[in-house]
Amino acid sequence: MSKTYVRSDDALSKLTPEQFRVTQQNGTERPFTGEYNDNKAAGIYVDIVSGEPLFASSDKFESGCGWPSFTKPIEPAHVKELRDVSHGMIRTEVRSTHGDSHLGHVFPDGPRDRGGLRYCINSASLRFVPKAQMEAEGYGDYLDQVEDI
Repeated sequence: MSKTYVRSDDALSKLTPEQFRVTQQNGTERPFTGEYNDNKAAGIYVDIVSGEPLFASSDKFESGCGWPSFTKPIEPAHVKELRDVSHGMIRTEVRSTHGDSHLGHVFPDGPRDRGGLRYCINSASLRFVPKAQMEAEGYGDYLDQVEDI
């Protein structure tokens, strides 16, 4: 099943103030406050704006940083990385390709045995799709990337 992922005014109008601040104004939620920081359920995380699949629960790990952390994107073409020099730091920003949502940042301090990257992502930029609902919501192509819990 082929899905189309787009950024729409309708999707933007449904965002909470925090989701809008994070995704559209390059905000950051406070650490340890995000809805998905402690989520351990099997499924995928999609862009709250476009619905494009971003990360799989099988690539999520506990980094202790206060935000959901992943070792890699589920679909590399759906994530773009940009140089970010804000706040007196040089970092790599992560944005969704189709939704152009600010997601968070990627750092080179992730688990070495899993590629060494830590995608530090704001929960406010994500929607979680449980494994049992993936097929019905059009994400069946990614079921093989999600572990059984």
